Amino acid sequence: MKSLKKFLKFKGYESVPLTLTETNHFEIPARINGVQGRFILDTGASNTCVDMDKVEFFKMVSKTSNIKAAGAGATEMETLISNKNRIQIGNWSKKKQKVVVFDLVHVNQALTSHNTLPVDGIIGADILRKGKAVIDYDKQCLYLRTK
Repeated sequence: MKSLKKFLKFKGYESVPLTLTETNHFEIPARINGVQGRFILDTGASNTCVDMDKVEFFKMVSKTSNIKAAGAGATEMETLISNKNRIQIGNWSKKKQKVVVFDLVHVNQALTSHNTLPVDGIIGADILRKGKAVIDYDKQCLYLRTK
């Protein structure tokens, strides 16, 4: 029997290690427009998001949006949209990626209250779908298809 890692490698997947936080979230390093950041992996988030305070840090250009964000106890939050971003996770990358920008203060307050470092954003289901993601919870690893 082949291991999941060997099977996925054969199918053109690359592995990216995940870090389990005190809040039972997986944290993952990712680059947006060449800038390294800290992100939570969230299969329940429909879009990849970045904190409002990190727009310049990630060299993003944003514009107003009609989308209202909700999550982690907060609803109807104002958002911005940033198009044409390059996202890189391990050896996997995607150009022209849309990112939703909003205030992640409620997320980071929840993290820091559990002695976990704040994050720059959330990697959502949009990226996971594009990368044909497989999450190995036991080995704390994300696989993304690069071929």
